[in-house]
Amino acid sequence: MGAWLAGWLVGLAFRLLRWLGPDRAPALCGALMRRVGPLLPAHRIGRENLRAAFPDRDAAWVAATLSGAWDNLGRVAGEYVHLDRLWDLRPGQAGRRVEFADGGTLAALAARGGPVLAFAAHLGNWEMPGLIAPSFGIPSAMAYRMPNNRAVAAHILNLRRGLMGELIRGESRAGLAMRRALGEGKLLGMLIDQHFSRGVEIAFLGRACWANPTLARLARRFDCPVIGARVIRLPGGRFRVEVTPPLDLPRDGEGRIDVIGATQAMNDLISAWVREHPEQYLWFHRRWRIAQPRMAWAARRR
Repeated sequence: MGAWLAGWLVGLAFRLLRWLGPDRAPALCGALMRRVGPLLPAHRIGRENLRAAFPDRDAAWVAATLSGAWDNLGRVAGEYVHLDRLWDLRPGQAGRRVEFADGGTLAALAARGGPVLAFAAHLGNWEMPGLIAPSFGIPSAMAYRMPNNRAVAAHILNLRRGLMGELIRGESRAGLAMRRALGEGKLLGMLIDQHFSRGVEIAFLGRACWANPTLARLARRFDCPVIGARVIRLPGGRFRVEVTPPLDLPRDGEGRIDVIGATQAMNDLISAWVREHPEQYLWFHRRWRIAQPRMAWAARRR
């Protein structure tokens, strides 16, 4: 009964946000989270994370940045049901809401063919990177995590279906589906910036953490291009899409991708993104949970 009720409430919220439209819904959700967020336990986590990542900043800057981060989180939620309206980017066309910068990366990869790996982070609107490849006609797949509540998951899946290419749910068989997608020459995308208890130890924003090495392992296996993508929020309800050229990832003595080194390189780029736009990052997650170094253990997993 509780699961059904949660699913019904989420469906009702989605309908309300859809009715409000692509401008009012994000503005309302952002304003709501700016007020409610500081009252939640996650606010303390965000403050601790920000102080550790930016030890030279004063309390006023930390408070303002956290307010911006809550606003961004609320806007992402409000924009979720309007992705089809907000995303007006098309090849060769300037969008009213979305501007694009990739230096020809996507065109070159499309002409090259074959598998591509793409990583993103919980920065700006982190749902939108999943829209990039399909809008340019590039076959793609996206790995994602769904809520345990089936009714809620169904609502979310319905919003994503048709916009983001193949959807690969993060479960025990996800690895097989990812390898199949790459074997079919698709672009596979994934968010990689959160805590991963079975991961490898790296440094993120100057602090040790456990990171997801899945993309690095797939890069090692398929030896394919690895690119980064972010969608930064601009004033006036607009967005800037940025896609990097393929990264020059570290390799071992045999010339194969080094898993830990590659995972570190991807997270180094994300760290630079976060330092550029800290007010648009999701600080309310316990990313740094290392109790003791695990480098030797991580090295054995390569």
